[in-house]
Amino acid sequence: MTLPDLAAVGLEFVVDGPVATITLNRPEVRNAQTPAMWLALAEIGAQIPDDVRVVVVTGVGPTFSAGLDRAMLDPATDATESVIGLLSLSDEEMSASIEAFQRGFTFLRDPRFVSIAAVRGYAVGAGFQLALSCDLRIVADDAQFSMKESALGLVPDLTGTKPLVESVGSAEALEICATARMVGAQEAVSIGLANKAVPADDLDAAVAELAAAPAAPMVDVVSETKTLLQGAADRDLDEQRRLEREAQVRRFRALAAAFAG
Repeated sequence: MTLPDLAAVGLEFVVDGPVATITLNRPEVRNAQTPAMWLALAEIGAQIPDDVRVVVVTGVGPTFSAGLDRAMLDPATDATESVIGLLSLSDEEMSASIEAFQRGFTFLRDPRFVSIAAVRGYAVGAGFQLALSCDLRIVADDAQFSMKESALGLVPDLTGTKPLVESVGSAEALEICATARMVGAQEAVSIGLANKAVPADDLDAAVAELAAAPAAPMVDVVSETKTLLQGAADRDLDEQRRLEREAQVRRFRALAAAFAG
């Protein structure tokens, strides 16, 4: 499988040893997103090398992502490139198209690696959902999150609803979505939406320091841990502790093999 022309859709993808970085690069429109970008993100996700342990998602310039490119709502935009083009499809076809878009977000939950969103400035709508798709969110002190879909008469459909509820609870999530209000960096940390807020000038260093940690342990340790944690809330204790035992047996065997080698 060959990656599409990433520059044409406003993306960069760089792999440096165990760390891969995906960068939104459309600063002229505050890294606004398009369906073509979402499909390209899905292609990137399908081709991340197995030895990558950390994936960082960031944006060029002072804004992480202003959300959907409003040009995609313009009837004059090529129907094959726009969200408006969905209206010409049947319900089943429209749902299938949205599912394809969602794959540009779901790959960030892959247990093979830890995903980190490095958020500066605005993360709005699709930008908010992209950040929510990551396991961890490190934000600059000027970060502003907003789920703007309700203001457009839409619902969040790029996989952001589940991690939002998991992060802040259903009542807080409903209030954030229904009001489409801005959530600043300090509030984001206080309600569990972000892991840490740092001065904007320190964001890159803070993300690099965090990325170094999961890249350091023995191969598969972080993957096993992420897999255990991802479904823990939906399992009963007996099922969770069974999975812990099975994972630990695999770890002991791996350690024994490493020492023997």
